[in-house]
Amino acid sequence: MFNASLAGLLTGLSLIVAIGSQNAYVLRQGILRSHVLVVVSVCAVSDLVLICAGVGGMGAVVSRAGWAVEVLRWFGVAFLGWYGIASFRRALRPSGLDAADAPREPLPRVIAKAAAFTWLNPHVYIDTLVLHGSIAATYGSARWGFAIGGCLASIIWFAGLGYGARLLGPLLASRRAWQVLDSLIGCTMLAIAGGLALGGLG
Repeated sequence: MFNASLAGLLTGLSLIVAIGSQNAYVLRQGILRSHVLVVVSVCAVSDLVLICAGVGGMGAVVSRAGWAVEVLRWFGVAFLGWYGIASFRRALRPSGLDAADAPREPLPRVIAKAAAFTWLNPHVYIDTLVLHGSIAATYGSARWGFAIGGCLASIIWFAGLGYGARLLGPLLASRRAWQVLDSLIGCTMLAIAGGLALGGLG
């Protein structure tokens, strides 16, 4: 069981650490110190639900539902494109010199965005439902140990990213720094949207 859990932890970290739209949003909210616990919780709990569903056999079903993944792909393209453009608009009009003074979004909007970055990203389903599910199946009766490791990886990563991001606050005490950050986030979002639109999930 321990070996399976360790393998799940390492697999989960290897899949989640790559900078993507979800991580970029968690990072920004962490720097702003805005509803960090809520954002981290939404992302982590979503991962836990999907990982457990994948290990429970849902991954095999999703892998055959090509039309559903395709619909999610285009919703994801639209959402990421919109958020990328919004990031560039913020970069043109930086509104805060300090994380403490930066404008806060209402909690319902933050929850909706955190959920959208998770559930409208087709790669999340591939990583959690399909990959976690298929790898866990190789561990037989210890597959739930693998799931526990994957769940721990998500909790550790999102908590570390969200709460560790505040250490970057002193580096972002100027309008120019926020312009650079929002520009990088905008580029990340549009690049992922373009990759989804042109290359699918391959």
